[in-house]
Amino acid sequence: MQDRYRALVVDDEERIRRLIKMYLENDEFIVEEAVDGDEALERAKEQDYDVIILDIMMPGMDGIEVCEEIRKVKATPILLLTAKGEESNRVQGFEVGADDYIVKPFSPRELVLRVKAILRRVTSASYHEVDTSAKNLLVFPHLAIDLDAYRVTADNIEVNLTPKEYELLVFLAESPDKVFKREELLKEVWEYEFFGDLRTVDTHVKRLREKLTSVSKEAANLIVTVWGVGYKFEVEES
Repeated sequence: MQDRYRALVVDDEERIRRLIKMYLENDEFIVEEAVDGDEALERAKEQDYDVIILDIMMPGMDGIEVCEEIRKVKATPILLLTAKGEESNRVQGFEVGADDYIVKPFSPRELVLRVKAILRRVTSASYHEVDTSAKNLLVFPHLAIDLDAYRVTADNIEVNLTPKEYELLVFLAESPDKVFKREELLKEVWEYEFFGDLRTVDTHVKRLREKLTSVSKEAANLIVTVWGVGYKFEVEES
């Protein structure tokens, strides 16, 4: 059972780090800080966090680079801090594996809400190695999802997904052939309605497909774009 979540807050501005730390600690988080990308990457590799809050614009190694390096070794949920006008950086962040973003200046309460939305259905088991007997499976041609072990295999090869990529895949797979609008996916998978960029959905679908394609094109083809509407998980009748 999860007692207290551990968060790493990364920003070169001490004022912002302390503000975020104060609000997270008020919600019983254990919070550590890093002042730049190099320190953040070192901490993220050495320790396991439940969430990393990562500023994009930092001297030296920026947040995009840090996110990309972390994703090579871990699937820890990452929330990016971005400044207004950094739209291309936000998209790039999603492409290298970020789970969400919030724009500066931000409401600390909104940030905590976003962090909780990321973590609500994600436990540490989602991104640590798990050895659990399979009891609850979703099985399709070329793809299997072990819901007990948080494990996805395509053509019998394990696919390493971030928690949000995993949640998105499971949500679609649990309702085969049902078309979901992007707004619905934001509400159900990201668990918020009043803020959020629809491109969040598109970039996560893109990364999910790329990871599946690297193992099995047939598995990737199960996720179908319904142009002008959204996405569905399509299983052909055998």
